[in-house]
Amino acid sequence: MKWSKYFIPTLKEVPTGTEAISHQLLLRSGLVHMLTSGVYSYLPLGWRVLRKIQDIIREEINAAGAHELLMPAQHPMELWQKTGRDKTLEDVMIRFKNKKGAAMCLGPTHEEIITDLVKSFVQSYRQLPVTLYQIQTKFRDETRPRFGVVRACEFIMKDAYSFDIDDAGLKKNYDAMYKAYKNIFDRCGLKPIIAEADTGAMGGKISHEFLVPAAIGEDKATDENGVEHQAIEVGHIFQLGTKYTEALGALYLDETGKLQPIIMGCYGIGVSRLIATIIEVHHDEKGIKWPIGVAPFQVEILPLQVADPQTMELAQRLYDELTKQGIDVLMDDRDDSAGRKFNDADLIGIPFRVTIGKRGLQEGKVEIKDRATGVVESVPLEGALERVLFLVKK
Repeated sequence: MKWSKYFIPTLKEVPTGTEAISHQLLLRSGLVHMLTSGVYSYLPLGWRVLRKIQDIIREEINAAGAHELLMPAQHPMELWQKTGRDKTLEDVMIRFKNKKGAAMCLGPTHEEIITDLVKSFVQSYRQLPVTLYQIQTKFRDETRPRFGVVRACEFIMKDAYSFDIDDAGLKKNYDAMYKAYKNIFDRCGLKPIIAEADTGAMGGKISHEFLVPAAIGEDKATDENGVEHQAIEVGHIFQLGTKYTEALGALYLDETGKLQPIIMGCYGIGVSRLIATIIEVHHDEKGIKWPIGVAPFQVEILPLQVADPQTMELAQRLYDELTKQGIDVLMDDRDDSAGRKFNDADLIGIPFRVTIGKRGLQEGKVEIKDRATGVVESVPLEGALERVLFLVKK
């Protein structure tokens, strides 16, 4: 991708009214744009990061045996009334009546909806176990949205639901998701503290939170050394049991022909919240330092003199060769000052930057900077491609 043809509206100044570093950098680096309080557009650079995170989640959740679907955002209130959560979640629920006068809400979560769906198709123990998930927008009328996309009114969530015939099956699915979550957060460059937690309005007896230490965290987490941290909750898994299946009549016939309530678990990850959490953990005073697995681009090529044919010929050749190797490459081909281009490069935080300039070409070298460590190395032209590929894939 060429910067001059892309949409990256970077900002030099810190936006007013922003407390969190992640919120500031999301706005300054052109990842998101605020429509109104708690409601954001994801701009092309931010959408690339979201897609990378979603790809990681899909790979790990699929490997854990779940199947993806997509459920509606509009819910009939009668389902929520059956579980009583029309009352327990009424403070954040966005309600309305459709043109037929039916009471509806925008989904803050989907336990009722997935249980009603499974009830419609699963009648026998032979059809179980099954685990279903989606990545979808949720809606909550937060009284006080905070820290940009960390606590927003409209947010993207991965929610999975397991259905089993007994507690042993539930535990097996729960353990599989527990492992998948550890893999997901590791691939996103995060090391959460995993803590047993109160099940709250969700119900059930057992749950675990995945909490990432961060200055803006609204939760508390104690690490293995006994140190307490402010932390952001990025994931939560629950052994729900039969709370929802009994309330909504999701039953199955067991081997003896007797009706039994299906045993249920649920597993959530705040997908859009992960972007802010990653930035909170991976940044410095100059900008973002993306982990390679979620970076919008893996390599940025930065030619200093775009009017110089030799500089641009090498930049284009390196761009083409890296792209052929399946590397996501951004080339800053803007005819702008070196200072502006370097500042923008540090701000958006692409993991590896290749700087090509006339002075270096005279010496037969280019510079490669590792954004995470700040290390800059001078590399011979003939070895530049191999060195970049090694750094990206190591």
